[in-house]
Formats: sequence, C-alpha cells, structure tokens
Amino acid sequence: MNEASEYTGIGRNNLRKLITWQKIPVIRIGNKILILSEVLDQFLKKNEGHNLKNKYEVIAV
Repeated sequence: MNEASEYTGIGRNNLRKLITWQKIPVIRIGNKILILSEVLDQFLKKNEGHNLKNKYEVIAV
C-alpha cells in the first residue's frame, strides 16, 4: 500500500476506499495486498480529471 500510494500520489486511506469500492483490482496474499504498476497506470489514465473521493465518478479498471 505504501509503495502504491507513493507511486500514484494517492493517500493510503483513499487507495483503501478505491479497493473496497472494487475500482482497483488487487492480489491478496494473506494480509498483504499487491497492486500491479500496470493496473495503477491504467487506473490513473482512465480517471484523469475525475474526483477520486466520489464513488460514482471513479471508473474501474
């Protein structure tokens, strides 16, 4: 999560919300959450200019 947050500039809490809303697909290994950098790149491109705090504005990858 920390690495994904640094990579995207999106705060950890907001990333958790996006994952809970099923907007960003993840790989779960026990308590660990993995997000591919390609997925993050796609997510950022699709949601450029969108309000990421509004569940209904965010486009899922």
